[in-house]
Amino acid sequence: MLLTISTTREPATDLGYLLHKHPDRVQRFPRAFGVAHVFYPEATDQRCTAALLLDVDPVRLARTRGKTTPDFSLGQYVNDRPYAASSLLSTAMAEVFRTARAGRCDARPELAQAAIPLEIVLPALPCRGGPALARRLFEPMGWEVTADPIPLDPAFPEWGDSRYVTLTLKGELRLADALNHLYVLLPVLDDAKHYWIAEDEVDKLIRAGEGWLAAHPDLTLITRRFLNRRTALTRAAFARLAEVGDDEEETLEPPAEEEVRIPLNTLRRDAVVATLAELQARSVIDLGCGSGQLISALLDQGVPKITGVDVSAHTLMIAARRLKLDRMGSRTRERVDLFQGSVTYTDARFAGYDAAVLMEVVEHLDPPRLPAMERVVFGTAKPTYVLVTTPNAEYNPRYENLTGLRHPDHRFEWTRAEFRDWAGSVAGRYGYQVEHRPVGDDDPEVGSPTQMAVFTKEAQV
Repeated sequence: MLLTISTTREPATDLGYLLHKHPDRVQRFPRAFGVAHVFYPEATDQRCTAALLLDVDPVRLARTRGKTTPDFSLGQYVNDRPYAASSLLSTAMAEVFRTARAGRCDARPELAQAAIPLEIVLPALPCRGGPALARRLFEPMGWEVTADPIPLDPAFPEWGDSRYVTLTLKGELRLADALNHLYVLLPVLDDAKHYWIAEDEVDKLIRAGEGWLAAHPDLTLITRRFLNRRTALTRAAFARLAEVGDDEEETLEPPAEEEVRIPLNTLRRDAVVATLAELQARSVIDLGCGSGQLISALLDQGVPKITGVDVSAHTLMIAARRLKLDRMGSRTRERVDLFQGSVTYTDARFAGYDAAVLMEVVEHLDPPRLPAMERVVFGTAKPTYVLVTTPNAEYNPRYENLTGLRHPDHRFEWTRAEFRDWAGSVAGRYGYQVEHRPVGDDDPEVGSPTQMAVFTKEAQV
């Protein structure tokens, strides 16, 4: 099976730095199921292409199957696995390009964080859902998608098309994001995995989906297929994604005796919207707006002026598409603004709002950067109200299959006492009063899953 990655960003041979694979060498990586080869069919300053060729050994692959796996006679040796991109290629890519997937490049750190023109080609990809599903899954991340169906037999066109497509993706993205899209979506399109799905598969999905999965319109389909429809793991993934994402994921079908529970991110958004309505805020800035879920809710509530800010230009593009800014009427469009910015750097555009919201933002900051955020929001922008929500670390044991923090990008998670100490200190330094409110089920032992602090400028009390 074959995957090629090309770029025309000059000098294009910098692709070798990003992938940590030299263009002048052919490299070989033995895997449990075969051998992966990395080589460069072309490497000029104008265009560079890296190829990952996976040579699958069907006998070795069969020997790795569990003892209880059905035999199916020759089916375990004669199949499409050596030729069609699948979880085998996804796994090999993740291991061979591990550093590139993490977005690290010590030799060119600025390049690793930059969006570059990319073209990715998979000549044979199993796609249970056809070309339309391939477009549905990749286009929301900014890819231009071409999915050409492969006929069952060109000599007999009346037989129709196979379930395979030739997939070509073109776009301007970070290479790390592109690799993580492939890692998650290749087995999703195939709707199969070659290995046993364990609990750590949820962590793999959360890590690879950071920054895009929670906002994807097909979140439910992706999560279910990636986890092989394992109900317990899928529920755990949705619980985790509800913590870190700002998209309202579809609720899984529960057993008949279970109560349908409202996702925590929906409860959190509704709590923020209700509090802003109670405070009669007529202008709101959402610092760390993500894909714009809160902005959409505030538009529905009739708030006259709403601004979304995020550090990621790609996330803002998703928000603009989700909000349908290009199709808004002129009056509605005048109420909304989106721009790129960081809460740790002073920005004159942050000032002049009744309320600022930091919904699940502070825990993504390194602790030494918190004072900078405090100065920017409370000291310089100085809105009348500031709403801050953050996970309650004491609630974490209530989540099945959760180990460590709720998200790999969280730098910390506060207990209720720690959050109160921080909020009280900030309020005292910058002239605010603070009130604490629970969000979600308020467990008598560990508190609510999310905690919210509502800061009010003392001069307005």
